[in-house]
Amino acid sequence: MKQSVFQITENIKLTDNVMKMRLRGDTSAITASGQFINIKIENLFLRRPISVHDYDGETVTIIYKVVGKGTEILAEMKEGELDILTGLGNGYDTEVSGDSPLLIGGGVGVPPLYNLAKKLIEQGKKVSVILGFNTKNEVFCEEDFRALGCDVKVTTVDGSYGIKGFVTSAMPEIDYSYTYSCGPEPMLKAVFAASKTSGQYSFEERMGCGFGACMGCSCKTVTGYKRICKEGPVLVKEEILWEK
Repeated sequence: MKQSVFQITENIKLTDNVMKMRLRGDTSAITASGQFINIKIENLFLRRPISVHDYDGETVTIIYKVVGKGTEILAEMKEGELDILTGLGNGYDTEVSGDSPLLIGGGVGVPPLYNLAKKLIEQGKKVSVILGFNTKNEVFCEEDFRALGCDVKVTTVDGSYGIKGFVTSAMPEIDYSYTYSCGPEPMLKAVFAASKTSGQYSFEERMGCGFGACMGCSCKTVTGYKRICKEGPVLVKEEILWEK
């Protein structure tokens, strides 16, 4: 974990309530796809955890949904500086996916899969992606994944774009060796049940500190309790216990 000051270089709207922000600063603590950052917002007590969409040696890009006071403030910032904790969470392991990994994202669970796809393709793997949304107006990042060379399928609950249904509706059409997923828990649970292989699941959870001190995001797994912000947010399929 590292605390640094980042400069906002871009903050643009992708959909009615989804924004894309690019920040310039010290990214050396970010070492894996699927990690997150924790942003301090002026006059708010708790930092806001947001997954990393993409990063390089000097910039980090996030995609976030405007859902409350913190993200509303972020959405209005076109310039300025932010105090950010970087290198949080464990991220995805790309070495265990086999030759044909399938990446599955729902809503704002889509962003962290982008850098993951880049890394898997760099390793010579054939990457398939399923992006799930409620309706056509919410779709984002489809062309970004296509530009990487991914085979992309989009699902919408109302059928207004792509395949009608949930992300699991597109899974039978794809031959895959492993799954990576990120999204709301009901989606993760459905992917877990539908998947024919092992996989890694990135969980969303309310966080107090974001680096394992407060224990507020602990969850029970096969191997004991784990903190989503520290030992997660990525858990392996075989260790997940679903609450009944």
